[in-house]
Amino acid sequence: MLRIEKYAAIDIGSNAIRLLIATVLEKEGRETQFKKTSLVRVPIRLGADVFLKEKISNRSYERMVEAMTAFSLLMKNHDVVKCRACATSAMREAKNGAEIAENIRKETGIHINIIDGKDEAAIIASTDLHELIDNDKVFLYVDVGGGSTEFTVFANGKSVASRSFKLGTVRVLNDMVRESIWEEVKDWIKKHTKRYDKVNCIGSGGNINSIYKSSGKKIGKPLSYFYLVDYYEKIKNYTYHERIFELQMNPDRADVIIPATRIYLSAMKWSKSKNIYVPKIGLADGIVKSLYNEKDAEDLEVYE
Repeated sequence: MLRIEKYAAIDIGSNAIRLLIATVLEKEGRETQFKKTSLVRVPIRLGADVFLKEKISNRSYERMVEAMTAFSLLMKNHDVVKCRACATSAMREAKNGAEIAENIRKETGIHINIIDGKDEAAIIASTDLHELIDNDKVFLYVDVGGGSTEFTVFANGKSVASRSFKLGTVRVLNDMVRESIWEEVKDWIKKHTKRYDKVNCIGSGGNINSIYKSSGKKIGKPLSYFYLVDYYEKIKNYTYHERIFELQMNPDRADVIIPATRIYLSAMKWSKSKNIYVPKIGLADGIVKSLYNEKDAEDLEVYE
């Protein structure tokens, strides 16, 4: 007997808002499968509001309501049984974040969980990485967002250290990251990876996915540190408009791609990683997985 259900995750980030609808396939005696059915991304750059003015603007709020209304209709059309919406760095730092979340709940019926950096790192770490994470290998998982970056060290098949830093692409773009933050990240990575002889990186986030796609690499094959260095030098030589026209990047990707690449390169350098794997998973995937694992929990937030 095959059981088929659809779950949805809404990731409200500092650079974009995403809706992931996943089909969950259950069959007795077999491993549960999670299939990405639909992914919608809306480039509402909340971080540009919050990191500069400490509040979400009226225009951004209106766009959020429009996006959530559309997401609600899509979920209804897909017969989604459970949904969780999580907001990260921008909304948790916005002075009106809680107010915005409550207004959106009233307008659309979608309850937004504003999660802290620790929860964000834990959700990302719960994503299904068993195909990559072997018991005899060590990985540094790097999830770069607009407002923060989450790092998790995996060793012996388990998470041994996890931390979120206010080092995000939108912050770097707006020159809001002090040198001391970079030093703090550097010290943390070195401290938690120095005991291992060999470390590989795992990268997630829209920017590394974009880089991987443009590389033409076969799925499952990693990008080398030297490839990423060459890529970084290449894109820095293009203007913003040239990256859009010549490199065919989306306008909201063409500016953040540079600070994102710098963050990935820094993580690889400080952990002495020669390769970075790109499995195309992130917070939304972690939300779906946690929804499935907690489906019988009484405190589960459900979209109705």
